[in-house]
Amino acid sequence: MGKQLIYSVYFIMPILLLWGAKPQGKGQWNDSLSLSQTKAFQGFLTVAIMLHHIGQKTCASWLFPKSRIIPGLEFFVPIGYILVSFFLFFNGYGAYKSFHTKKNYLNGFVKKRILPVVLSLYSTTLIFFIARLLIGEKMDMPGALLYLSSIKLCNPNTWYVIVLPFFYLAFYLAFRFIKKDGLAVAATTAFVVAYILVGTSIDHNDYLIRGEWWWNCVHMFPVGILFAKYEDKIIPHLKKYYWVYAILAVAVLYPLYLYSVHAQDFFSYYGENFGAPDKVLRRRMTLLSQVFVTMDFVFASLLLGMKVKIGNRFLKFMGTITLEFYLIHGLFVELCDHTFDGGVKSPFPIKNVFLYVLVVFALGVPSAILLKKLHGLILGIGKKEKQPVELKKAS
Repeated sequence: MGKQLIYSVYFIMPILLLWGAKPQGKGQWNDSLSLSQTKAFQGFLTVAIMLHHIGQKTCASWLFPKSRIIPGLEFFVPIGYILVSFFLFFNGYGAYKSFHTKKNYLNGFVKKRILPVVLSLYSTTLIFFIARLLIGEKMDMPGALLYLSSIKLCNPNTWYVIVLPFFYLAFYLAFRFIKKDGLAVAATTAFVVAYILVGTSIDHNDYLIRGEWWWNCVHMFPVGILFAKYEDKIIPHLKKYYWVYAILAVAVLYPLYLYSVHAQDFFSYYGENFGAPDKVLRRRMTLLSQVFVTMDFVFASLLLGMKVKIGNRFLKFMGTITLEFYLIHGLFVELCDHTFDGGVKSPFPIKNVFLYVLVVFALGVPSAILLKKLHGLILGIGKKEKQPVELKKAS
């Protein structure tokens, strides 16, 4: 019976999302792009990402033999990149909207937008480094420096906060020095596309851009910028043909996902493993299938949000600590697994997956709160700071 409890998450998660939700009547619209809505949905997605990471540790069929698999979270295992795509969309959307609605937005941009993300990266890197030493991982000086520099990920979940500052920097430089808005958008988009092209040309490895999860949803950053640029035309059009788009977006989401699964089986991100001469082309063909999935997921989410206003105390709270929880919960995922990332035996393995989830969440939330307070003290962020670093939605 205890092992079956984990399946309750498939009932708990919809309740967390829809508790307190308010459907809009005929002719009424909710602003699904508002700060409160996007923060609430990101809070929900952060919990889903936690389940994704725990699922990888318990039932990823390509990582473990059948005897090692503990079922329950299979649904969450392959969809991490889809969940993160929503964050990247709003990173781009919020940056563009803020630039056009906030006076002198680029002044202090590096300090307010890039530095907090970099600080989050290295503060959690240091925490993971200490944890690795305490549980007995052996490393020489070069290995320690690779960890501390994040050239080799000490915190295995930090790819997002490594690439995001570079996207923000590209945005900053483009909009600072290019006067024509369209050219600045094009320049930022070109940077992200270049990053994807470089990423798809690199074989899987133990260092930076080590696998497809480093780039298979980053296209949503420029997509968010483009959506913001043409929002005044897009939203009225969506309202006019709402039910056509909403039904279509929801209806094709699962088929598109299945197509991406089959594309990954057919083309494979891992062409280097069997010496495929066209491995780079294979990666890009597989990526194309996942571009469709992520774009439709975000599109469907926005459309549904136009007719359903979500929001409850839990989602609002989680929306305030999304970045910190995303970065720190992995410590407890590793400590409660069979082995810590890197191969050392974990000190507190938990076999019951439901208990595993509860422990990670119960320890992750207060740790995220403390981490947020620490970052605030270091950066001198006071009560006037209203927006989390991972979402820059214009007011």
